[in-house]
Amino acid sequence: MFTGFTDETVDFMWGIRFNNERGWFEAHKDIYLKHFYEPMRDLGDEMYEFIQSKRPDYALIRKVTRIYRDARRLHGRGPYKENLWFSVEQPSEGWMDKPSFWFELTPDGWSYGMGYWVSRPVTMAKLRSRIDRDPATMERLTRALNGQSEFSLNTVDYKKLRSPAPSALLEPWYKAKYFSIGHEEKLTEELFDRRLVDRLKQGYEFLLPYYDYFLTLDSDPDPREP
Repeated sequence: MFTGFTDETVDFMWGIRFNNERGWFEAHKDIYLKHFYEPMRDLGDEMYEFIQSKRPDYALIRKVTRIYRDARRLHGRGPYKENLWFSVEQPSEGWMDKPSFWFELTPDGWSYGMGYWVSRPVTMAKLRSRIDRDPATMERLTRALNGQSEFSLNTVDYKKLRSPAPSALLEPWYKAKYFSIGHEEKLTEELFDRRLVDRLKQGYEFLLPYYDYFLTLDSDPDPREP
């Protein structure tokens, strides 16, 4: 059961940011496991159980990222990540294929939400095609998103619209190369006790209808094919 992160969690994240090398990590590995990895795993397990109980037919899994960077992609960075995250998602062959729920903790703050790490162009083409066929459903979801303050739509946009949107309300989806629906803030006291569990459950429950909508995009026909 998740009981909260600790001051040692924050100290470790800042420590690895400024001492990103094997000797420092090995000397502090027990702190990493007890105060960073294990609480993240426990929190991920609780959120997995909560979401799975709401969508038992989805065959979801929980993942917690490794702290070790891929040695092939260091690009001048140290061998360790200073942040950790978990995700709850359906198994897939590629990390761009399906949306996921996530929570991430960094030395500077935390975030959570739902979306794609990087969605494929065909996924966004299918989204635009689905909205063209049925704009009312996405208008309803977008109004609900715009009507609350916890989450915002975060996008990386194309330079030009791929196709005209049915309405100004839906235009952000037509501009998006990929997107997430998330919340970010600085380190807060609720990270250190079970208030975080209640906050995440409430947020993920709000996001479930969006997950339902995007999860089925893979089964839509590819609108780019004749």
